[in-house]
Amino acid sequence: MLRERGGGARQQEPERVHRARLPLRRSLLGRLLAVSALVAACSVAATAWIAVQTTSGAIKQEQGQNLTADARIYDTLLEYAARNPTWDGVGATVRKLARESGRRVALTTQGRQPLADSATGETARALPPQASAVVDPLSVDTVLAARGAEGQGTGADRIDPRAVGPFRLSAADSRALRRTADDKVACLNRAGIASDVVVGASGRPRVQIVGNDPERALGTRCDLAALDAPTRSERKALDALTELADACLKRQGREGVTLNNDLSWGDPAPVAVPGEPGALVPRPVPAPRDAPAEQAAPSVEMPELTGERDRAIASCVGTARSEQLSSYVASPALLFIGDEGGATLPGFDLSPANTARIAGAAALVLALTVGASVFAGARLVRPLHALTGAAQRMRDGEQPASVPVSGDDEVGRLAAAFNDMSAHRARLEEQRKAMVSDVAHELRTPLSNIRGWLEAAQDGLADPDPAFVSSLLEEAVLLQHIIDDLQDLAAADAGALRLHPEPVEVRELLGQVAAAHQARAENAGVTLAVTAPAPGPALSADPVRLRQAVGNLVSNAVRHTPEGGRVTLRAYVAGRDASGPYAPGPNASEEGRGTAVAGGGTVVIEVTDTGSGIPADDLPHVFDRFWRAEKSRSRRTGGSGLGLAIVRKLVEAHGGTVEATSTEGEGSTFALRLPGAGGCPAP
Repeated sequence: MLRERGGGARQQEPERVHRARLPLRRSLLGRLLAVSALVAACSVAATAWIAVQTTSGAIKQEQGQNLTADARIYDTLLEYAARNPTWDGVGATVRKLARESGRRVALTTQGRQPLADSATGETARALPPQASAVVDPLSVDTVLAARGAEGQGTGADRIDPRAVGPFRLSAADSRALRRTADDKVACLNRAGIASDVVVGASGRPRVQIVGNDPERALGTRCDLAALDAPTRSERKALDALTELADACLKRQGREGVTLNNDLSWGDPAPVAVPGEPGALVPRPVPAPRDAPAEQAAPSVEMPELTGERDRAIASCVGTARSEQLSSYVASPALLFIGDEGGATLPGFDLSPANTARIAGAAALVLALTVGASVFAGARLVRPLHALTGAAQRMRDGEQPASVPVSGDDEVGRLAAAFNDMSAHRARLEEQRKAMVSDVAHELRTPLSNIRGWLEAAQDGLADPDPAFVSSLLEEAVLLQHIIDDLQDLAAADAGALRLHPEPVEVRELLGQVAAAHQARAENAGVTLAVTAPAPGPALSADPVRLRQAVGNLVSNAVRHTPEGGRVTLRAYVAGRDASGPYAPGPNASEEGRGTAVAGGGTVVIEVTDTGSGIPADDLPHVFDRFWRAEKSRSRRTGGSGLGLAIVRKLVEAHGGTVEATSTEGEGSTFALRLPGAGGCPAP
């Protein structure tokens, strides 16, 4: 058996080592680290995504607002350049635009010589290396022009329509044509056709049909052709433009071209006028893409240019227009638009460098989170490892040792509770060992006596006379008494001690116990007395178990009281809710004297002796199992040490308590406190 137990101990050692090395993925530290890393990664990702989305949206909104304001600034300065041959006097316009937009506006030549700047003095910072736009009426930025033209219809034309140069009418010609246009509008209105007079950039008025359907006017007698006839200055400018275009074509080895009033070329094709048979109206050949917007008739259908000659003519006409207008418009200028502090248009560039910064910041946050998690996890797991090791040592039968308590947190309280449990377990183990030793001693004595007498009878040394049989019976009864006491304690510990409560009159019960021990008391020279009111206190209890408890106390009292001493059994009620006479005990309070139980209160049963008393150091242990003040455990000086332990279990089963008071050299008092009638627990 010893070898088998040793082998079992050796087999447990590898298991203990294996359990001590828990894999990281299953450990509390590993899970805490994984959760912290996951939370940190999700937090970083969510924060970065929200920041990028919010920043991008704000930047896009600001860029859109700035772009609209910048387009308005660009269009205003472009109009100034188209109507003026130089930039002289543009400073007032620049300052006005800066006040309206809240931005810094600056103009320089293409050589970066300043023309005008809204920021002056100490507030003027160096201009950025790249301009916001180039203001050139002969080469318009179509994106900015489309946002700032506000319906002027630049389309894809690179020449600003407000740059008319020599085609600008004189004041007299403009007034004369305006009177003619007003007459035509009045005529159309009489014919039921709504129309208005629109004046172009050159000062030439034209009639615009409401609804933009000019063919409706062809069926009326309102001749609009008079408005299309060129003035003397327009014919002169058109001839000069034709000469420049012809010179360009001749340099390419091509024939010259004749330009019409709307800057188209070629012979017009006759078309029939609706409502007037035989009447013909010329349909002009479409103008090149660079023709001024106000020169094109709204009714002209513009087919796509496909021929090589037409492409060459369109190119030369555009070149000729730029050459003709160059002396009438301001020279190209660089436009700088920025914040008042000198910053340029904000932007968001997620370049590789910025991406690396974001990734580095996220990695730093993640590393800090992981580091903090490792530190916190290590501090959290260290006491848990100590608890695990201590529990494994206790399991393996080693001497239990306390674990250090690090603080008053949850883990610290767990360690403190473990230490309390370990100390309590050690005490229970010591009590168990002592109880096993005491049980063996208590059982060995009667068995040894029985064996000795039987061996003596077998060897012929003792006659089996009545005295011999009586001695064997006494030892057998003692052995049976010890076994019964152990069985009662085991049943009480397991909660299997069954009670059969019934109404009990305490005075009568005390009389029965006194009668049962009267003979023994007389043999010991001890006076046994009962003091209780008539009728005495009543309670609901198991009379057999209650007599057993009181009898154990009386037996102990008689055993430890010298000859001539006195043992007194007394009963009274402690409490305010009683009625009727009763006999109070010596320790009863004034307010508890004079009444017996009537439907409640606490019944107190006292057993008082005038014996040697119990030392103060031994008094807390009198109800422990197998405890005896006399360590030799002689039968002459005491019993088995189970009687008082059984008394406590029986009283607790009735819902009561037991206590002991003693003065060494004067005697002891044992008091049972039981609930009054109706207070006993159900069986």
